[in-house]
Amino acid sequence: MLNRRFSGFSQTLLKPGMVEMSTTHYFRDTCRLCGSRNLEIALHYVPTPPADAYVPIEAADLVQEVFPLDLYLCHDCGFSQVSDVIRADSIYVDYIYETKSSLGLVDHFKRYADAVVDQYSPPPGALVIDLGSNDGTLLRFFKERGLNVLGIDPARDIALEATKAGLETLPDFFTSELSHRIRSERGPAAIITANNIYANVDKLGDFTDSIRDLLAADGVFIFESYYLSDLIKNMVFDFIYHEHLSSFSVKPLVGFFQRHGMELIDAQRVPTKGGSLRYTAQLAGGPRPVSPRVAELLIEEERDAISRIETFKAFSTRIEAAKQELRAMLTTLKQEGKTIAGYGAAATTTTLIYHFGLGDFLSYLVDEYSRKQNVLSPGLHLPVLSPQTLIDRKTDYVVIIAWRYVQPIVDKNRAYLDQGGRFIVPLPKLEII
Repeated sequence: MLNRRFSGFSQTLLKPGMVEMSTTHYFRDTCRLCGSRNLEIALHYVPTPPADAYVPIEAADLVQEVFPLDLYLCHDCGFSQVSDVIRADSIYVDYIYETKSSLGLVDHFKRYADAVVDQYSPPPGALVIDLGSNDGTLLRFFKERGLNVLGIDPARDIALEATKAGLETLPDFFTSELSHRIRSERGPAAIITANNIYANVDKLGDFTDSIRDLLAADGVFIFESYYLSDLIKNMVFDFIYHEHLSSFSVKPLVGFFQRHGMELIDAQRVPTKGGSLRYTAQLAGGPRPVSPRVAELLIEEERDAISRIETFKAFSTRIEAAKQELRAMLTTLKQEGKTIAGYGAAATTTTLIYHFGLGDFLSYLVDEYSRKQNVLSPGLHLPVLSPQTLIDRKTDYVVIIAWRYVQPIVDKNRAYLDQGGRFIVPLPKLEII
């Protein structure tokens, strides 16, 4: 069933299911959850560089490699996944994204920590471990609730900054060896979290076994990730990029956790990332009952047919229509001599710009986050500047590429609108503000 051409790539077998394409990229031809080879391309994307590979201005002549970016559907377990894997050490060691840079995420993590502590009542001083802890935002709120916290994140500089801020963070990848060492030195964990990072792991079986081995008998593993059903319903197609290897839904995860000695006991809707689920798992035979929300979501997924290829084909048609509508508008504006910029320099920006072919229309990008200013965008090398540039240059139109944050962006840039500027909102429905 797997339909994939390998021409133009060197092929070296790494281990069953993995074919090496380059020093930084390999292709997985088996399902990440169940190991099946009964895979089919569900959504085809324009190839891109690594989505967050912004480069310094002095690297303007650097040619950045682009990699295939397609979403595959496993016809055996219903799981959706990106099979072209960019090696983790080429992405995360020098990572620049910080949790605090995402609008609303800090407040969300405060509510998250409070909800988890209130629901599962870990004893004072219990160990909480956050995998992919980044700048320690979530851990800080657990610590404020009297818990012992430890972060694990391979982004060296960010991990060091978090540790200096009083949130101990190991600058490393989470492996079975590290799991066993932590348990030996610190005891089992009452809570392990992996928010918006579980989807970024290729070898999920090994990763999950290491979590299981580190959990206390009554412990819980909790992770949040964008939800495939909401991605389709809400047109959040740009959330597919090379870091996001897995597009989770409930049904495939139920079987996956069972095969790894664990049990999915809850799946709760949360509003982040265009629609996410907060999943909770415990050791098989653990003390907590399965929430009725799991069965309810299984029914919804069957009703919405999110594991059927026809659903993705219809979604692809909607994406293409949105692309053509936006490009037609921008073409007209260019012909009229209007200047156009883009707002947002996140990872999703790369997918949207490449897939919609916006590079020829945008003069530059702006972003509020200082570490994303005065750099160049991945591959196309569009300058990323401060939002003040919109006013200084009297730019006519700005495409809000970070379209899920339309209202806060508009609210913060009233001066630009008052000057006569216009915002273009590309999705989920094209409009001009």
